[in-house]
Amino acid sequence: MEKRVSTSYLLDPEIRPAIEAFPKISIASEHLPALRELIARQYAFADLTDTGLSRDVIEVPGLKAGQPAVRCLKYTPTQGARPSGAYLHIHGGGYVMGAPEMSDARNVRLASALGITVLSVDYRLAPEHPIPAPLDDCYAALAWMSQNAKQLGIDPQRIAIGGESAGGGLATATAQWARDTGDYPICFQLLTYPMIDDRTGSAEKPGDPLTGEFIWTRDHNRTGWAYYLGDAVPAAPYVPARATDLSRLPPTWIVTAAMDLFRDENIDYAQRLLSAGVATELVVYPRVCHGFQQAADAQVTKRYLRDQLEALRRGLRIADQDLVTSGSRSPAPLNN
Repeated sequence: MEKRVSTSYLLDPEIRPAIEAFPKISIASEHLPALRELIARQYAFADLTDTGLSRDVIEVPGLKAGQPAVRCLKYTPTQGARPSGAYLHIHGGGYVMGAPEMSDARNVRLASALGITVLSVDYRLAPEHPIPAPLDDCYAALAWMSQNAKQLGIDPQRIAIGGESAGGGLATATAQWARDTGDYPICFQLLTYPMIDDRTGSAEKPGDPLTGEFIWTRDHNRTGWAYYLGDAVPAAPYVPARATDLSRLPPTWIVTAAMDLFRDENIDYAQRLLSAGVATELVVYPRVCHGFQQAADAQVTKRYLRDQLEALRRGLRIADQDLVTSGSRSPAPLNN
């Protein structure tokens, strides 16, 4: 394999220490149990004091007969006079690791600031559970949310979906599936560098050499997709970028990073959405890579949190006066 020159000199100085300190990891199947355990030990729940929220661990029915129940974290406003919007969140982790707890602080922020219900899905992971299991779990969560909208105090026409990395990929796939079945409306997609094309990093699509050095590499990508797909032929909706028709999908916000391996597949997908008549906003942050939010105090991370919150507010059609009357709280400080 061709040796690549390090691109660390291109990183935003505010994120470089955190990114360069990130350990080199292997996601080979024999290493995954220890890696998952290591990541799980770092989970921490955000303090709910003054957030106006309750947090519950729930289980929703599996999508098909015989499938296990799907564990989720549910964040619910403790006050609300009328049905509000809702956000179905799907965590990242390359399809092979991660859990809803890793996104707890961000989901608390979104639910509290917007006065909405958030449901974060603990979908089954590859390689133990390749497709269709992960997507089935996410669709089961969407089905439960939509079918129980009245009891949850949410407007079934104002359910947004989103996630980061593999979670963004599963959100994109769920939106395509929901469009094709017509069962459950999704009003908005909130996608953070979604993992949507199995060809990225391959001989077919090696990608810009200035991308993919940090956090999530070409080797990681090939392995993650191989585990997720198993013996299946790559096809939509499981590989969203392979869809030939992107019309009638929900309005979409996509943020990507200039040094992220997924940059070009994200830009291409956004362009295809625009060409299909889908209202789409694409944001590309310069001088940052996959996982840049680990540098919590960096200005670009604070910008991302503001942009994400505002995009979801627009996507759920939440007006300023609705924020006041809903009883929602202000978000936690952006450097938390």
